[in-house]
Amino acid sequence: MPHVTIKHFPKDFADEQKWQLAEAITRVVTEHFGTYDGAVSIALEPVPAHDWTERVYEPEIVGRQQSLIKEPNYRNN
Repeated sequence: MPHVTIKHFPKDFADEQKWQLAEAITRVVTEHFGTYDGAVSIALEPVPAHDWTERVYEPEIVGRQQSLIKEPNYRNN
């Protein structure tokens, strides 16, 4: 039932880091959705920085405030 996809700039995660991230996200999702850990699936989807606006920001953030529970506040680095 709950499926979480995390789109992010490419980053190499060690297996232990992936496991810790999955455990933390699963804990929060099961608590808030009132479900069990086996019902939760999580995917990591790397998106190159130069594709972020086209592949993530425009189609999934702009104009979708009704479904966002947290909007980005990007820094200009």
